[in-house]
Amino acid sequence: MSERDPRVDEYLAGLPSWQQEVFGELRDILHEADPAIEETIKRSVQPYFVLDGTVAAFLAAKDHVNLFVYDGGIVPDPSGLVTAGHDNATARTIGFREGDPIDREALLVFLRRLIADNRAGGWRKLTGRR
Repeated sequence: MSERDPRVDEYLAGLPSWQQEVFGELRDILHEADPAIEETIKRSVQPYFVLDGTVAAFLAAKDHVNLFVYDGGIVPDPSGLVTAGHDNATARTIGFREGDPIDREALLVFLRRLIADNRAGGWRKLTGRR
């Protein structure tokens, strides 16, 4: 497994406990999807997960948390994970509120497909969009 960025730990430590738990589980799932995934901080404070391009990012809000997935909208979502951004050209959102379950298996399938697309050149290359 790749190393965990201590700056991501700092970001998580500043959140309410339920958000820490959700992001902690999502973080584990991202690393399980591909152990080569790397963590970083962009925009001064926001955790990003990259592997041959951006895979995902975390953003906490007052009453929910978001996992932004950077797939250009091309990864199939038969489990209905995506909660917003369906028509966004670059990223979609998988949102969670306190107490929401995380469908680990469906998320792993989704993330592994996104990572495979990144390794194949990324959604821009695969779709011909710029």
